[in-house]
Amino acid sequence: MKELRSLCNDAGFLRSINRIKRDNKVKFASYMEEHYGIKIDPSTLFDIQVKRIHEYKRQLLNCFYVISQYNKIKADPNTKMVPRTIMIGGKAAPGYHMAKLIIKLINSVGNVINNDPVVRGRLKLIFLENYRVSLAEKIFPAAELSQQISTAGTEASGTGNMKFMVGLDSSPWQIFFKG
Repeated sequence: MKELRSLCNDAGFLRSINRIKRDNKVKFASYMEEHYGIKIDPSTLFDIQVKRIHEYKRQLLNCFYVISQYNKIKADPNTKMVPRTIMIGGKAAPGYHMAKLIIKLINSVGNVINNDPVVRGRLKLIFLENYRVSLAEKIFPAAELSQQISTAGTEASGTGNMKFMVGLDSSPWQIFFKG
């Protein structure tokens, strides 16, 4: 990472990085439309929280944040904010009823937001069902903001943020950093 510091003011390098990110976002948006019928505007900020659904991982808190942003736009449709596509994804353990309710809430909130013309183009909420490594490999390179908001001290290793930083998931990430 130290080697990258010398490039932080290099306009050509920054253009290349921005082009790569934009291309990854366009590719992911195309994938979502083709496989799930969900249209995503690649010009919006991709705000991602993907991990197993659990109370301590605080997807519920993220959902409340989305509701607060929705209410802010509804109260003042002219409020300035960065257009944002928020994607929350994960799986719930079969017997974990609260996790299933959190997923249901996220889907319900998304249904309201995504069908409201007042917020269209400014805020979108998507639940990425059946989150798995193959989907992570598509999400990570497109992500601009990775929500790492688990309750402090509860993550066993807390490597999710590093996987987003590198743009890889699981095995490739572990191989990359192994030595």
